[in-house]
Amino acid sequence: MKPLKQYLQEAAVSGLISYLERNPEKNLANIMAFGERLAINPNHKQLARSVEKYVLDKNSNWHKFTMSIFKDIHPNVIKRMGINFFVNATLYGVPKQQEAEKELGVGVPWAILMDPTEACNLRCKGCWAGDYARAHQLSFELMDRICTEAKELGIYFIVLSGGEPTVRKDDIFKLAEKHNDMVFHLFSNGTLIDEDFADRMVKLGNVTVAVSIDGLEESTDYRRGKGVFQKVMRAMDVMREKGAVFGFSTTYTRLNTEEVGSDEFIDLMIEKGAKFGWYFTYIPVGAESDLEFMATPEQRKYMYERVNQIRATKPLFVVDFWNDGEASSGCIAGGRRYFHINAMGDIEPCAFIHYANDNIKDMSLKEALKTPIFRAYQKRQPFNTNMLRPCPLIDNPEMLRDIVIESGAHNTQEHDDTDIRVLADKLKDYSEAWGKVSDEIWEEKEKSKSNAS
Repeated sequence: MKPLKQYLQEAAVSGLISYLERNPEKNLANIMAFGERLAINPNHKQLARSVEKYVLDKNSNWHKFTMSIFKDIHPNVIKRMGINFFVNATLYGVPKQQEAEKELGVGVPWAILMDPTEACNLRCKGCWAGDYARAHQLSFELMDRICTEAKELGIYFIVLSGGEPTVRKDDIFKLAEKHNDMVFHLFSNGTLIDEDFADRMVKLGNVTVAVSIDGLEESTDYRRGKGVFQKVMRAMDVMREKGAVFGFSTTYTRLNTEEVGSDEFIDLMIEKGAKFGWYFTYIPVGAESDLEFMATPEQRKYMYERVNQIRATKPLFVVDFWNDGEASSGCIAGGRRYFHINAMGDIEPCAFIHYANDNIKDMSLKEALKTPIFRAYQKRQPFNTNMLRPCPLIDNPEMLRDIVIESGAHNTQEHDDTDIRVLADKLKDYSEAWGKVSDEIWEEKEKSKSNAS
C-alpha cells in the first residue's frame, strides 16, 4: 500500500493535469497565479514569477513547448508521466533517497541505467557499448528485483540501454506494466519501433524513448548504416501519430557537431514530434574508439553556446550531459545521482566508464551502492571547481586513473586490456586543451555573476 503522502501527491497532480487538459491556455494561467499566491518564501515567489513570465508569454518558446504537450501527447501518457515523474521520482522519491543516504552513508541515485541486453541489430562506429561481448543479458527476474529494491530507496526512474533495448521489448513492457509507478526511459536506435510498439507505449503511459540520430541522412547513415536515417524518421512519425512521448539522442563528434547543432536539424526534430534531446560528446571507449573522432575543444565550446541558444529559442527541452555540469554540480555518476548496470550485471559508475568491483547478481541494490569504485568516486566529486570540466575520463583523466587503482576495479570490456594508466595518458592532451578553453568560459561566467551581485 502506498504511503498517504504519496497517495495525496498523486491525487493532487492528477487533478491538476485533468484541469489543464480542459483548457490548457486559460487554466495554466490560473494555476500559475495560484502558485505565486501560495508561495510564502520570497525566493519561491520570484521563481514562480520567472516561470510565469516564460510559460504564459504566447511568443515564448516555453509557452509553445508547454502547449504542444497537451496538443500532441496522449492524455494517458501525460497523466501517467506526470504522476510517475513529478510525484514518485521527485516529490516523494528525492526525500526518500536523502533518508536512505543517511542510513547507508553513501550516495543514493535519482536514476539507474541498466542494459537488458548487449545484442544489437546495428554496428555503429564508436559505439560506447561496442566492445562488450554482445552475448549477455539481464534476466527479467533480475531486472524486476532491481526495480523493486530501487523503489524501496526512493528511485523511480529507470533508464534502459544496451545493446539495443527494444530487442527485449516484451520483457521491457512487462517490466513497465508490473512497475507502473516508475518511468522507463529507453535509449534506442529506433529501427525496431513500429505501430505496435508505439501503441504499447501509449497504453502503459510510463515508457519514453530517446531515438539515436547523428544528424541528417548522410551523417546518420555514415555512422549507423545505409537506410537507418529513414527508419528513424518512420519511428518518429509512428510515435508522434500515436501520441507517445519521445525525443532524440545525438553524439557530437569532430564530423557532425555543427550539423547536430544547426537550426535545420533542430527544426526537423521538432517537426517530427520530439519533446526533448540529449546531447553527448563522443567518448573514446567501445568499438573502434578513436581520439580523432572526438569533438575539438572549439566545437565543444560551440555546442555549449548553441545548446543554451536552443533552450532560449526553440520549443524543445535539450540537455548536454557534459556542458551542463554547472546545473548538476559536476559529474552525476558513481552512484551520486546515477550509475550503470551492464548486461553482465557489472556495477559500473557510468555508461562510459567500464570498470567495476562487483556484480548485481551477487548482492542487493543497497550493497551495490557501497561498491569500492563508487566510494572512490564520491569522495572526489566534483572532480573540478570548473563545472564545465565535470568528467573524470575526458576532463580529469588522472582522477579516473586514481579511482580505478585505489578501488581495485577491473575492466569490464572483454576485448580491451588497455591499462587505465595508458588510457589516462592518451586523454591528457585533450583534457588540457579543453581545460584552457573552458576555464576562459568559466572565469567569464564567474565575473558576470560577481558584477551582477
